[in-house]
Amino acid sequence: MAAVSLGVLAVSTGFTHTPSPSWELSPTGSTARLRGLSVVSASTVWASGSEGTVLRTVNGGRTWSSVGPPDTAALQFRDIEAFDARRAVALSIGSGEESRLYRTADGGRTWTESFRNTDPAAFYDCLTFLDERHGLALSDPVGGKFRILATSDAGRSWSVLPSAGMPDALPGEFAFAASGTCLVAAGGRAYFATGGGATARVFRSDDLGRTWRVTDTPVPSGPSAGIYSLAFRDRDHGVAVGGDYAAPTAAPDGAAVTRDGGRTWTPAPREPGEYRSGAAWMTRLGPVLAVGPTGSDISFDGGRHWSLFDSGSFDAVECAGLAVCFASGEQGRVARLRW
Repeated sequence: MAAVSLGVLAVSTGFTHTPSPSWELSPTGSTARLRGLSVVSASTVWASGSEGTVLRTVNGGRTWSSVGPPDTAALQFRDIEAFDARRAVALSIGSGEESRLYRTADGGRTWTESFRNTDPAAFYDCLTFLDERHGLALSDPVGGKFRILATSDAGRSWSVLPSAGMPDALPGEFAFAASGTCLVAAGGRAYFATGGGATARVFRSDDLGRTWRVTDTPVPSGPSAGIYSLAFRDRDHGVAVGGDYAAPTAAPDGAAVTRDGGRTWTPAPREPGEYRSGAAWMTRLGPVLAVGPTGSDISFDGGRHWSLFDSGSFDAVECAGLAVCFASGEQGRVARLRW
């Protein structure tokens, strides 16, 4: 997008000049691939990833501490949801018992395993919390339907919800455990996105995961293609980004937007054009970011038009305000957004 167009969009969203975002790397001392990210505030950020890694900073990324659960080096923590500097819930992904949930209430000094999957057909991908007590985790289809795990006590205990309220999955349909954002929540509503089948779809629940409605989207789907990330600024306005991780430099129609709570989705007139695995709103009325292994993009008009601003590799992005955005990815990469 031309600088003039960016300037117009910037003014319309409250900026008085064309903004120039960039990522400032924050050395973590880790070589893990960090696909899980939870930005609590300008000072407190948690990240999680391969080799049982969980990292935490309480000084805005100047220093990081390795605080992962013991004896988990074989696990991949693809998602983490934190409430503050002390409390967090981490999800490890994989078949059978590799899918687990751990909880800490003391900043990672000690962890409690609160769930271990025993169904060999289940594979948990993503985790979200609707509030500080109610959370959901998403598994790929079991018996032809996506499976939902729920907690009502801040992650201390979990139970599999009945599948009666879940629509049937399409043949080959699944969710992508790429950035912890295939399942998200906004305004007490939960959403999850899919790919793998004939159509990339978005599921929506208004009752804590007990029942779901599903909508087709225009994002292309295939064996390794679909929607990888959802981001909602409120109950109605959201973006979906994705593509095909096997062909990361070409993602036609790889972004879509909704203004009615996911009931309908329209293609972005100007999408990032490449595979993107993570997305995040800066504020309810501010810009939205998308990241992937080939670069980062920003949109100033709710996800309709995107502009590349960085070519570095990241998997996940999350914000806790306009000036408090972080991204994470391969080789322990974590960065903070600067203007």
